[in-house]
Amino acid sequence: MGTAVKLAFDLFKLRIGLVIGLTALAGLAITPGPEVGLTATVVLLLATVISAAAAGAFNQYVERDLDVKMARTRGRPFVTGALNHGQGWLWLIGVMTLGSVGAAALALNPVAALYVFLGAFFYAVVYTVWLKRRTWLNIVIGGLAGSFAVLAGSAAVTPDLSPEAIWLALVLFLWTPPHFWSLAIVHRQDYAAAGVPMLPVVAGIERSAQVILISTVLLVAASIVPFFYGPGWVYLAGAVLGGAYFIATSIRLARSPGPVTAAANFRASLAQLSVLLVSAMVDSAIA
Repeated sequence: MGTAVKLAFDLFKLRIGLVIGLTALAGLAITPGPEVGLTATVVLLLATVISAAAAGAFNQYVERDLDVKMARTRGRPFVTGALNHGQGWLWLIGVMTLGSVGAAALALNPVAALYVFLGAFFYAVVYTVWLKRRTWLNIVIGGLAGSFAVLAGSAAVTPDLSPEAIWLALVLFLWTPPHFWSLAIVHRQDYAAAGVPMLPVVAGIERSAQVILISTVLLVAASIVPFFYGPGWVYLAGAVLGGAYFIATSIRLARSPGPVTAAANFRASLAQLSVLLVSAMVDSAIA
């Protein structure tokens, strides 16, 4: 039983899925409007997590040939043979996607459902199929997957885009590149061996570290802007504290580029996003 749970957790990339769900809840929390009931909130959470899980499984289904070349991904279930690489998985992935989008349409509204679909589509198709093997911009454009989760949460409140939701979606868009490029520095040799043109492979570690720092500063600046539209001091404190920490580790990475400082920056990116999203939800709860 434990092995099956671990296989499912790894295949569906549920760590990422849970973060996507948290992102959708933050989009809901930050958007002014009528209160969303518990049932609709649960459907939003499940729809975003399940659609993200389907996209994660599709990513591994398509990338088996790349995963076998990389030490970081060589243990994935389709590579090891723990799971059979058959077309039945594509049917399951399709059912999960259609089910989550359909549930969002019925319990929320068609606009929220569209954003749920676009989040999965951008990760599974735009990033995985179209861009990852072709351009270093893969993760930049693919980063829109997280932005659509914010918009799905916001649309659960109102289909009309609010400034707060737009800015938080921009924050998620800006967050993904420095987060992933930091990881790509750590695993640069893996990506080079697999022929994946991640920025550290194309531009080198030193140049990538400089780009990461610039990207992080832009991200933190954008994360503060929603405060001027509605979210209160709890949100601002989270944006400033988490952002300051991320900038500090990015500065260390730029000054001493390498796997150790990149790994620290990767962890800082996760901390910054977690603090920001939780601050947005707590701020909304006590408002």
